[in-house]
Amino acid sequence: MKDVALEKLLRFTKQFIKLRTLGHLWNALIKLHYADVATLIEHLSPSERQIVFQLFFDRKLELPKFSEIISEIKPEIAVEILSDFEIKNIVPILNELSSDDATSLIPLFEENLQIDILKKMKDEEVVDLQEQLSYPDESAGRIMSSDFLALSGSTSAADAISAIQLAGEEVEVPFYLYVIDDEERLVGVVSLKQLILIKSKMKLKDIMNTDVYKVDVFTDQEEVASVVANYNLLAIPVVDDLNKLVGVVTVDDVIDIIHDEATEDIYKLAGVTQDYSVELGVGKSIVKRMPWLFLSLFTTSFSALVIILFKGTLEKFITLAVIMGMVNAIGGVVGNQTVAIMVREIVIGTMEWKKTKKILFKEMLVSFGNGIIIGVFASLVTFLFFRDWKIGMIFGGAILFNLINGTFFGTIIPYVLKKIKLDPALASGLIVTMLTDSLGLLFFLGVSSMILV
Repeated sequence: MKDVALEKLLRFTKQFIKLRTLGHLWNALIKLHYADVATLIEHLSPSERQIVFQLFFDRKLELPKFSEIISEIKPEIAVEILSDFEIKNIVPILNELSSDDATSLIPLFEENLQIDILKKMKDEEVVDLQEQLSYPDESAGRIMSSDFLALSGSTSAADAISAIQLAGEEVEVPFYLYVIDDEERLVGVVSLKQLILIKSKMKLKDIMNTDVYKVDVFTDQEEVASVVANYNLLAIPVVDDLNKLVGVVTVDDVIDIIHDEATEDIYKLAGVTQDYSVELGVGKSIVKRMPWLFLSLFTTSFSALVIILFKGTLEKFITLAVIMGMVNAIGGVVGNQTVAIMVREIVIGTMEWKKTKKILFKEMLVSFGNGIIIGVFASLVTFLFFRDWKIGMIFGGAILFNLINGTFFGTIIPYVLKKIKLDPALASGLIVTMLTDSLGLLFFLGVSSMILV
């Protein structure tokens, strides 16, 4: 939904709620796509969300549409809303959800409510949920759906089509038909297009593709998203250690993963935890952002120590203090640009040492070229202002050094952090800033001391 349309809908919704003209609100909401309703609900206040959901319950909104709306709302918000209603209203919605959507919600309920909900849910749904909840967070096992269709290789094309028709909307992935053996191990896949074009009596084993892209239940969700994106898949099967087919991850879930991981990495690069939200209160916001500010204070203290070492030089040549901050600023810009490039490559799974060396060499050349051009320009401007060619040369040389310095560490640090199993997005920015600032100042003030003093 476009921002303008959302803003207009939000204004009318709030007005309907304020005036208690809920009949008009109902007529407006049932005409919207479920995804747009979900977006609208996320932008309402908690009390307004409760009114909208109570309206859905009172007017007996169709269960399939209700579950689709819930599946599109952020899990934390959906659970917050549902927790205020009776279990008899919550359980039918959760039963209607796909297993992956239900799995994302159940752990967020309070423990007592969670137990009561599971007792009331359908037995087959509970079995699937408990199995998925046994897998680690952000693994393929947690995000997979158990609503898939798998048939024996001896099944004919005609019978396979009939099976798809009978399954109807219960199957989340009708465009792929998975082929399994007698022990439910994945042996092949048939596309819906293949199934329609072949003769009705042909067996699945005769047309199936045995080279199947698949992931293990413990595969990290980022890697799952990378495989689906790299091979342009609409879904990917999930298998256990015995190659038994246990679920599928669909492309809509992959889009959500990419969105969530991108948001997480952007927040980390800015020094904000991924669970931070503009809806948090002032107190909680302070608590979540304070550690990063203290860490930033610690890392920037290295620059202060360098300045203290050259206190005498700065007192004697006060001009240096005027331009000193510019050296740090330009190095920080280049360092953070390079970090952003590297983190993106790491996230999409294309970063190996061979490619890192190629990026490093190319970025160093770019920085050297930029450093020469900007350094010469800065030297000339400094000379015109202060009439001192030595300071101009020092300033230009420091800019060249810090551009190369920022590029080197901006490339190497994320790669090293990835290799030692640390999150590159979480620490790269702070480490690179510390190194470019400290070494940039050390070069600038060290050279100044040698030439000017």
